[in-house]
Amino acid sequence: MQIEVISSVNEAQADRFAHRTVIVIDVLRATSSIIAALEAGAAGVMPVETVLEARSLQCGGHLVAGERFCRKIPGFEFGNSPEEFTADAVRGKRIVLTTTNGTRALHKAMRADYVLAGALVNAAACAQAALELRRDIVLLCAGSHNEFALEDGLCAGLLIGELQRLSPSPVEMNDLGTAMLGLHRSSAGSLRELLLGCATGRRLVKNGSVRDVDYCSRVNASAVVPRLHGDMLV
Repeated sequence: MQIEVISSVNEAQADRFAHRTVIVIDVLRATSSIIAALEAGAAGVMPVETVLEARSLQCGGHLVAGERFCRKIPGFEFGNSPEEFTADAVRGKRIVLTTTNGTRALHKAMRADYVLAGALVNAAACAQAALELRRDIVLLCAGSHNEFALEDGLCAGLLIGELQRLSPSPVEMNDLGTAMLGLHRSSAGSLRELLLGCATGRRLVKNGSVRDVDYCSRVNASAVVPRLHGDMLV
């Protein structure tokens, strides 16, 4: 099995996804929040790229969530904090989500055979689900402002480790994948501190969202694996 790690959404090209399973990673915070929403009983999460598109879907029973530059979009029911998506708020509802990087990455990945949402919180379950789809795998790190984000690279390394552990056949990876696996192995005991100290983590702390970093740094806390069906993650 081949694994390719792509460093940011800006590096993603649709032809690299053909006939593969793509795991989109946006640890802080889009994929972590999607996992939280589905775990709380949401019927689905629809990722959209623009605020205008999200606003156009605000009627018809949809809840609308999103952020730009780590801040909630005015007029939306939710921002992009996983703790906002409680069972009382989202059970049985469809959520429209737009974020600075994560939902762009999900749209970039739509040429793949399968698209999953991965994060630190569901890494083992996500790796198992990807293996069961029997395709080569692309780990697409959403990044931050079109650049590599440390937290997504750490998650890619964790996912590769889980895939190696679970796969009955040898796992081959590109050079970036090898580097991310090594990065994760060398820092597995200090993930929370690394997330707090990375660029996105520092922005969240400055905005008073340190609890989000705590939530997103929990490894294998969830068995939920969001999978794209049409335009909806379920």
